[in-house]
Amino acid sequence: MALSSFTFLFKLSTFTLCMLVLFGTTSGQLSANFYARTCPNFRSIITRAVNTAVSNEARMGASLLRLHFHDCFVNGCDASVLLDDTANFTGEKTAGPNNNSIRGFSVIDTIKTQLERQCPGVVSCADILSAAARDSVVALGGPGWNALYGRRDSTTASLSAANSNLPGPTSSLSALISSFSNKGFTANEMVALSGAHTIGQARCTTFRNRLYNENNINAPFAASVRRSCPSSGGDNNLSPLDSSPRSFDNRYFSDLINQRGLLHSDQELFNGGSADAQVRTYSSNPRTFSRDFANAMVKMSNLSPLTGSSGQIRTNCRRTN
Repeated sequence: MALSSFTFLFKLSTFTLCMLVLFGTTSGQLSANFYARTCPNFRSIITRAVNTAVSNEARMGASLLRLHFHDCFVNGCDASVLLDDTANFTGEKTAGPNNNSIRGFSVIDTIKTQLERQCPGVVSCADILSAAARDSVVALGGPGWNALYGRRDSTTASLSAANSNLPGPTSSLSALISSFSNKGFTANEMVALSGAHTIGQARCTTFRNRLYNENNINAPFAASVRRSCPSSGGDNNLSPLDSSPRSFDNRYFSDLINQRGLLHSDQELFNGGSADAQVRTYSSNPRTFSRDFANAMVKMSNLSPLTGSSGQIRTNCRRTN
């Protein structure tokens, strides 16, 4: 082959590879520009819907962030958490960590309807969850990150995996470290991701035992929370997860140092154990927390995605096609 022909083919192959990466058509690879040709306005559609939802109810930002986490920790970021139960199928919504707890499905439905109108059959529910989580954090004053897209949606879900993989509000520090380690995260990344509890609220049933039976809790704080969480009844009464639940900041970590962690699993991060130093770092360095949280979110968003010809692009996020 002549040198000039070889050079031409090499350049052509390089150009083709670059175009494939640019437009997200390579199998198994996520890309920042995956929808550049097929749905160029998808980000603005999602951002607008999330901003509206969070403006109407600040708690929704925490709920959308949590939906993404509860999706990715169960067999990867594949939108399995969104599937409704049917007569022949039991999804993940009734798993212990999810039942009467995860929310925000109507916001995802709204986004999906708008995207299907603009770009039918193109944008996956898994990518919607990823983008909505990022936009929720930004809407509440937190950091953004360079999100990648190209995930596809699962055609199944796992109730058992949801019950076993998702850490609960009574988890010990060792259980939290183990749970996140099983997904490839370091202990420091676990602490950073736990900082998501700087926004949102929790139900009385998830922290009642801590209020009435644990000693490593600030007394005035416990007394104030008990007013909305009696020793019996009021299971669904809400209390904020930190002292600034509508702002994504580092207040959560300062609260832990002052023994104002709402959940048992929260206070475990600062209880004389190996995570204490990291909590102190984030408490005094908000930029460090923001950076580490954003980096950990990118890593979490890339957990075992379905790509290429795997899975499908659901036209309704609640059911398979």
